[in-house]
Formats: sequence, structure tokens, C-alpha cells
Amino acid sequence: MASEVEISNKGVQILDKCYASALKGLPTSESAVTLAKEYLSKNNGDVEKASKKLINAQIAKCTTTGFVTGLGGLITLPIAIPADVAGNIYVQIRMIAALAALGGYNPYDDSVKTMAYMTLVGMTVEDAIKIAGIKVGNKLALQAVKQIPGKVLVKINQRVGFRLMTKFGEKGIINLAKLVPVAGGGVGALLDLFTTKAIAARAKKAFIG
Repeated sequence: MASEVEISNKGVQILDKCYASALKGLPTSESAVTLAKEYLSKNNGDVEKASKKLINAQIAKCTTTGFVTGLGGLITLPIAIPADVAGNIYVQIRMIAALAALGGYNPYDDSVKTMAYMTLVGMTVEDAIKIAGIKVGNKLALQAVKQIPGKVLVKINQRVGFRLMTKFGEKGIINLAKLVPVAGGGVGALLDLFTTKAIAARAKKAFIG
């Protein structure tokens, strides 16, 4: 049976690869920053309107099996997982990074990346602060995370990775028994309509308000 560290490392590897792909873009999918710029341009610089339309479009993509399966096939992950799972994580991570860009944050910043990971799995800033062991007063969420040292961000990412691999599994979104090459076919959509909406709402609150 895999240890907690091994499970955490696998989760972080998946997140890091999908996040890097989201920042770089794929042959069939533009980068998160480009996506943010496109929606901002189409909505005359209105961040609120652009963010809502971006979210709706990404929710639609997460519920389109053919679309996310195709994306998964373009992402070479460090461990073998079904294409639909990889595709959904990519779409979701890219949406979060794009919302960060719309909110004026730099998606390449390590604290923003950690906040994006936390948003995906539903980890609160309070959780992160507890792990970091620091006092941040009444700072806003992302400002609090920005005060956390880089080495501690790595520790938080590890905790996020573990939650990705276990908490989601308990909810039936990811079946850990199928996250291995011998499992065969896909496990279905990683994020259904309602889960995607919840994650989008958290991301919007974190980066835009």
C-alpha cells in the first residue's frame, strides 16, 4: 500500500504538470494568460463580465467528454491516469490560472500557483496558515499566502496533492484504484457540472472577488 508521502508526491506531480501545461498551452488549447486576455478583450475590459463568461465556457468544456479526453491525450503526465481525468484537471487548472490573470495576479508566481492548487481541492487559507505556522492578522486570502515562505509552500502543495488523491477519491471523483496503468479505461469525468461550478466560484472569490 502506498504511503502518504508517495500519494502526496503523485498528486503534486499531476498538479504541477497540468499547471505547467496550462501556462504554456497545448496545440489545441491556448495558455491561461492568453485565454484571460481574449475574454477581457471581448468584454471591453470588464473583468466581472469576462470572468463569468470564461467560467461558463470552461464548465461546458468540463462536461464534454470528447473535448476533455482529447486534451488528456496531449498531456504527458508523470504517472498514468485516464485521459478524461487528465483533461479535466487541465481545463480546471487553466480556468483558475486565467481567473488569477484576470484579477491582476501573476500565474507564474509560486504563491499564486499554490493558491490555485488550494482552490482546486477546496483547501482553505486557514488550513495553509496552520501548516505554515505563521500569523497574518486580517489579511486577504492571497495576501496571506504570499507571506508564506517558499519552502513552506512546497509543504502545502504536498498536502494539496494528498487531498487531490484521497478526498476526491472518497467522493467518487477519482477512484484511486484506477489511477494505475493496469486499470484500463477512463473513470468518467473528474469534475461534474456542480463540482466545476463550486471550484469556479472559489477561484473567482480568491482572485477577483
